[in-house]
Amino acid sequence: MWIYLVAPFIGLGAGILGSMFGLGGGFLIVPLLNIAGVDIRIAIGTSASAIFFNMLSSTIAYSRYRYVMYRAGFLLSTASIVTAYFGAQLTEVIDPDLLKTVFGFVLILVGLRMIITSSSSASEKRMLEWSLRNYVVLVLGGCLAGFMAGFLGVGGGIVNVPLLTSLGFSMHYAVATSSMAITITSITSALTHHTLGNVDLGLLIFLVPSLVIGAQIGASIAKKTKSVTLKRGFAIVMWFIALRMILKGLGFNVP
Repeated sequence: MWIYLVAPFIGLGAGILGSMFGLGGGFLIVPLLNIAGVDIRIAIGTSASAIFFNMLSSTIAYSRYRYVMYRAGFLLSTASIVTAYFGAQLTEVIDPDLLKTVFGFVLILVGLRMIITSSSSASEKRMLEWSLRNYVVLVLGGCLAGFMAGFLGVGGGIVNVPLLTSLGFSMHYAVATSSMAITITSITSALTHHTLGNVDLGLLIFLVPSLVIGAQIGASIAKKTKSVTLKRGFAIVMWFIALRMILKGLGFNVP
């Protein structure tokens, strides 16, 4: 019963960080719920459903700031919806532990690159040149994000945000657009877990209000934060996710 008392605090923290960095918040919700005694399947399913409300609130906030690149968000989300299904199906025939370990180390390198290049924020752009190359890059990036989400159970933001910043965008636009993309793709994940019976509706009710509030707070903090600082913070959060993936891939019993 006490889990319902701590759920709002978990939701608030996940809402703030998930919104600030365009990652959803599942990276925090799932392990904390599991540590609190919630079955891992229920933790994942409930988190998947809660992320929709978190990212919807985040997208609304960033839309007011005019940070969301809608066309890029739709390209990322449409591509990821398709490949998420195939990624999930591959877990039946391929052991994901090795890929978790490898991908974890890749994330560490990506985070390092973001920190090294953070000083070049003066050249960041606001408008995307809609060339064929950029269309292809966004679609392929969305495919990779969806595949990783389905195969490894990680949020698409860990691919979306570095991809968008590599195209020259400031973290504010990358985070906002990633939030929009995750809002759309999380619908499929939420419905799937609901049909599997992995969603604790009572727990979800206690998570959602603070997630929504946290997303508004996180977007407000991000707006007032320099792009360089956001990049460095994103890299630190990415390293946390990477370390957890590596440990799980190596067989350690981590939530």
